[in-house]
Amino acid sequence: MKWSLKIGRIMGIDVYVHLTFLLLLGLVGAAHWLNGRSLEAGLTGVLFFIGLFLCVLLHEYGHALAARRYGIATRDITLLPIGGVARLERMPEKPSQELVVALAGPLVNVVIAAGLYAGLQFSGQWQPLHSLSATSGSLVERLVVVNVFLALFNLLPAFPMDGGRVLRAVLALRLDYARATRLAASIGQGMAILFGALGLFTNPMLILIAFFVWIGAAQEAAAVEMRSALGDCAVREAMQTEFRTLSPQDTLREAVRAMLAGSQQDFPVTEDGRIVGILPHARLLQALADQGDSALVTAAMDRDFESLDANEPLDSAMARVDPERGFTRPVLRDGLLVGLLTAENLGEYLMVRAALERRRHRQPPKLSVPLAPPVIPRPAMGKLGLAFGKSGPLG
Repeated sequence: MKWSLKIGRIMGIDVYVHLTFLLLLGLVGAAHWLNGRSLEAGLTGVLFFIGLFLCVLLHEYGHALAARRYGIATRDITLLPIGGVARLERMPEKPSQELVVALAGPLVNVVIAAGLYAGLQFSGQWQPLHSLSATSGSLVERLVVVNVFLALFNLLPAFPMDGGRVLRAVLALRLDYARATRLAASIGQGMAILFGALGLFTNPMLILIAFFVWIGAAQEAAAVEMRSALGDCAVREAMQTEFRTLSPQDTLREAVRAMLAGSQQDFPVTEDGRIVGILPHARLLQALADQGDSALVTAAMDRDFESLDANEPLDSAMARVDPERGFTRPVLRDGLLVGLLTAENLGEYLMVRAALERRRHRQPPKLSVPLAPPVIPRPAMGKLGLAFGKSGPLG
């Protein structure tokens, strides 16, 4: 994710902190200092905020480790001011597995709250709740309250909170997965309308939550509809078969000519019949700015790339695509380059399938141009990485 700093790798998962997190950390410290007018109060605020996001991080690791149990890796975890995001490589295959993964995050918060509460009771330091506020009171006791809030809020039955995934998993035990998602998304958007209406008369923060829930529900429904449409397709059916390749010894000037001569934006780089790299559009432009058009392709190409098999199911291939590194992937058959899978080609292929589906059901032709499926245009395809468990103050 852009504007994020990597702070470490824990249990094989990269952990990032968004830069805006540091700004919010400073604001919380300042609020505590203004309340107590002392350095100690400011430090207490910073410690509380760090403790809060450690709880959020553990929440995300609950999702990640539960998913790992089913053979699903987590690409990374990012801490944001609104909570955390664990990006799974793919969704669990069975509703029962998704249920376990979705509940694992809130369960971590319950365990943390129970452990802290037991420690306070054992030490006799538990204070009445009315003595607490956002910036004052026992630090540990405030963390107990926050973890209870995180668990309960995340279990609201609305995407992208964990409760939306729990609802979808329960519905999918009896319904088709896509239909279960549509129903869960509709329920979530209904809650968003309720939040928005309440926010107009009470707390404006509810309006922000409503927007967050509405967008999350729509994105989840669109992503599942796409995966459902790709369910019986192979990569070879949607790949681009007419394309140009470059040699490592070609100059960037020649790459520019190839780009301007047609609609191709990303170029596979081959040597002796083998693919040795990819020259994406963004890298080409950056290399032109840094090195000029006389530089060689070998100096600008990406050598760390992932290829797809022509016979691989298209939905599983999509699940492995990391949008942070661009969407275009070379397609191989028996080790030979036979095509490219691009966002544009995939969008066109889905529109063709939609048209044929209307024909199959003998629907009358529409005069308006059909909308493309949710494929986000270049230079990046957006966040198709599967974000699981947006935990935090807003979900």
